[in-house]
Amino acid sequence: MSVDATSPYDDGNIFARLLRGEIPSKRVYEDDHTVVFHDIAPWAPIHLLAIPRGRYVSWDDFSARASDAEIVSFTRAVGQAAREAGLVEPGYRLIANTGTNSHQEVPHLHVHIIAGRPLGPMLVENDSRR
Repeated sequence: MSVDATSPYDDGNIFARLLRGEIPSKRVYEDDHTVVFHDIAPWAPIHLLAIPRGRYVSWDDFSARASDAEIVSFTRAVGQAAREAGLVEPGYRLIANTGTNSHQEVPHLHVHIIAGRPLGPMLVENDSRR
């Protein structure tokens, strides 16, 4: 089920529960504003998820309401986690889905950090856009 990015924050979502310690995670980085952990259903050999500790539904919500400190910290945390995982030289992809057309599935901002193999084009072309 896709998430409407304009919906209110749901405290029962899986990432809110993870942040509260109700669901275990294999964390690779955390600071005052961000947690980065391994995805439990990876799309590639390396698949990390970065989430802010704050209650933000999507990238749009985060960019509009987060403090400057949260935005800077989150951005730096994503880069730090990628560097610590050795992903810079071979390359990695960041994905942040927002709303129904992007197929956002969890109503908490999360950035996928995907790497470990050639990833191909960003989107598969289809004739519907022509």
